[in-house]
Amino acid sequence: MCGIVGYVGHREACPVIIKGLKRLEYRGYDSAGVSIGNQNTLHVIKKEGKVSELEDLLRRNPLEGSIGIGHTRWATHGKPNQANAHPHFSGDKKLTIIHNGIIENYDALKQTLINKGHVFRSDTDTEVLVHLIEDIRKNEKATLFEAIRLSLNKVIGAYAIVVMEKGENNQFIAARKSSPLVIGIGDGEYFVASDASPIIEYTRNVVYLGDGEIAIINKDEDLQIKTISNISKTPYIDELSLSLDSIEKGGFDHFMLKEICEQPKSILETLRGRIGRKDKEVKLGGIFDFEEKIINANRIIIVACGTSWHAGLIGEYLLEDLARIPVEVEYASEFRYRNPIINESDIVLAISQSGETADTLASLELAKERGATILGICNVVGSSIPRLTDAGIYTHAGPEIGVASTKAFTTQVVVLTLMSLLIAKQKGEINKVNYHEIISELELIPKKIKQVLKSEKKIKEIANKFKDVSNFLYLGRGYNFPVALEGALKLKEISYIHAEGYPAAEMKHGPIALIDEEMPSVIIATKQGQYEKIVSNIQEVKSRGGKIIAIVTEGDITVKELADYCIEIPDCVEELTPLLSNIPLQLLSYHIAVLRKCDVDQPRNLAKSVTVE
Repeated sequence: MCGIVGYVGHREACPVIIKGLKRLEYRGYDSAGVSIGNQNTLHVIKKEGKVSELEDLLRRNPLEGSIGIGHTRWATHGKPNQANAHPHFSGDKKLTIIHNGIIENYDALKQTLINKGHVFRSDTDTEVLVHLIEDIRKNEKATLFEAIRLSLNKVIGAYAIVVMEKGENNQFIAARKSSPLVIGIGDGEYFVASDASPIIEYTRNVVYLGDGEIAIINKDEDLQIKTISNISKTPYIDELSLSLDSIEKGGFDHFMLKEICEQPKSILETLRGRIGRKDKEVKLGGIFDFEEKIINANRIIIVACGTSWHAGLIGEYLLEDLARIPVEVEYASEFRYRNPIINESDIVLAISQSGETADTLASLELAKERGATILGICNVVGSSIPRLTDAGIYTHAGPEIGVASTKAFTTQVVVLTLMSLLIAKQKGEINKVNYHEIISELELIPKKIKQVLKSEKKIKEIANKFKDVSNFLYLGRGYNFPVALEGALKLKEISYIHAEGYPAAEMKHGPIALIDEEMPSVIIATKQGQYEKIVSNIQEVKSRGGKIIAIVTEGDITVKELADYCIEIPDCVEELTPLLSNIPLQLLSYHIAVLRKCDVDQPRNLAKSVTVE
């Protein structure tokens, strides 16, 4: 939800931190700040707005020092202003803190501290935590580590924190619970960040901090990790596979456009090693040990949020259609609050790009408590979901920086397709001809997406026609109904135009009342599936004066005669149409947002990784 960067070593800290914050700005961009230690001073400069505005301020007021922390915020407690921006001082200004997460019992803690004479300068829960650390440090005569450890034992909620102390120019302390932190280990220097993107430029050696762990990071000493129960742990050093090129725009105007265009490559990476070169059999090593459990499962419950939830809906169609296993798709944010029925024979499958989505993690923890087998599909290696689940599959989409998810969605659908094919084959629910037909078509999808991307110029022209409308309706049937939902979401996220996705047949049960010349309908009308029925739905819209943008199969004649605008996609088997029909909708949303001069990569009020409930 927020971006955290810290540095201690032999370099000037501020440039390292600012560069890191820019790479993490997709996590939050309503305010930013830094704290730099130098000799016996601890400076803080922070500002409402984006990291670039903080950078301008620092040019006029440079801070020197080889230790520092920085933060880019997505507001939860308190308005996005300078006072609420991080870092926050303790009352005596001897400590500074940055924080990602939510302290749920902050109000009770705050009242106790106020009664003790503490005065607060912000409305944040974060400032309460640093005052609590200060209070324990003074009253218990504790070390900074011990004060932090004792404080975190009093805290209810989620956190990733880094704390600096005045005069301690070689050391800061970091801790996490339900919010990611990664520590980079260099030569006489350490880095800490919310993800690896600020670190990869300097070192590939990292330690992923686990839940309930506290790291003592001193540039002159080996990394120390202890639990909040004060048990020492040996750090496990991973090597990053991330490349620096993958987190740069690479000549594109926006990360979102780059990531849309990367989808052929991302799908190839997701397929790599998972379809036998000779036998064309699906192999998913990540769930190999759990295949029997999945085959014999009473049902599969998919939990996810946002775009991942839409991928889950496509997964429902695939798993029920091909593997004949009952599937329920749940909003993770609601799942655990309705006391769901979960049995030991159930499989609970979480889908998340970041692997850190708070609601999804909470759903998994509930399912685990009730004895279900928990699996994950996510993109970020070493994130919380892979650590919590019994098994899972990485998507290998590569870093996704744009807040609106694109390539993560398509690779999630690819993984769900592979899983469905594997289970269907193992259960004997799919014949050999159909099995190999879908696999052959799946291998052709990257090439076909490249073909769809060639329609960008035409899509941009359509976007120009509709950039000023107030509402959109997206319609689809069967496998393409979730694509309609996803298309509507993309438009809402980045262009701020109200849009609704519906099953096309449901249009007559309410939404048809909205149709007029001012509201365009985007209708996915591929020839596979319920083609004749979707043609009837198009005629219903047309007869009421509605403008129609249709996604059609290459060579279509019938819909072309009815629709105002048509975008063609190559022919493929019905099960794989979402992988193609989704691409024009991504491009349409992107170009409408650009024409409306919206901030495509960092849309208002949104953050990439939602690590708070």
